[in-house]
Amino acid sequence: MNTIVKRVAVGAGFLLLNALSVLARTQSNPPSPAQTPKRVIPTVRPKKPTPPPDDFDGFTFTDEQKAKIEQIHQAMKLRMDAVVKDDKLNADQKEAMLDGCRRMEHNEVFKALAPEQQKEVRKKMLAWREAARAEYQKKQQSESQPQP
Repeated sequence: MNTIVKRVAVGAGFLLLNALSVLARTQSNPPSPAQTPKRVIPTVRPKKPTPPPDDFDGFTFTDEQKAKIEQIHQAMKLRMDAVVKDDKLNADQKEAMLDGCRRMEHNEVFKALAPEQQKEVRKKMLAWREAARAEYQKKQQSESQPQP
């Protein structure tokens, strides 16, 4: 019985020494770069692969409409140049502002169209949105299906 107690005591001593040596090493060494937690990069939505088609392509404009559209383009160009030169904005803010200017320009040109032309533009926009929606749904279905 005495020998069993001695063996258990010696085994426990070895385990204790090993545990203490490991603890001593971790306290004296600075943390290695491998131990630092990895930063999780936020997922960024991918940009649209293809821009929408030109909604105003194929129309014949009157001279009055051409002048109005040119005036709109010039005004927006000045605004967009001011945004690009603004040092207070970071790249993401500039891109958001430029996207807003493009939308404003598109809306103003749309307002300069005749009612029949506006109907045609609406049809083109709806067709493009439907095609984009169908493509998105097809992509979602292919990703959700288990792959063999």
